[in-house]
Amino acid sequence: MTHDRYPTNPKLRENARRLRRDAPVPERILWGKLRGSQLLDMRFRRQHPIGPFIVDFCCPNARLIIELDGLTHVGTGEKDDARTAVLEHMGYRVVRFTNDDVLQHMDVVLEHIAEHLGDTPRP
Repeated sequence: MTHDRYPTNPKLRENARRLRRDAPVPERILWGKLRGSQLLDMRFRRQHPIGPFIVDFCCPNARLIIELDGLTHVGTGEKDDARTAVLEHMGYRVVRFTNDDVLQHMDVVLEHIAEHLGDTPRP
């Protein structure tokens, strides 16, 4: 079994709290649609530490990670790909959207997430 988290890292947890508090508008909007098990009764966490990373959104039961890429991700494709590879090696599926996707096509974003959740084997 893979361990999703390293031993509790106070700095990582502190950074996750800061990221939740200072979340950009697209993340706040998407969180409004995911929180409280609104999508297919699946529970999401936001700014969730996994291993050495803090992911934007995670549905632990579905092993699904949602990442939003804004301006800070311009030119970081190789770094993002490496991060995705590590998370996938840990057994997660990673789905990426741009901030513009969330702001302009929320229905498509939610439909795409729901499709990935629907592919999740249920216990």
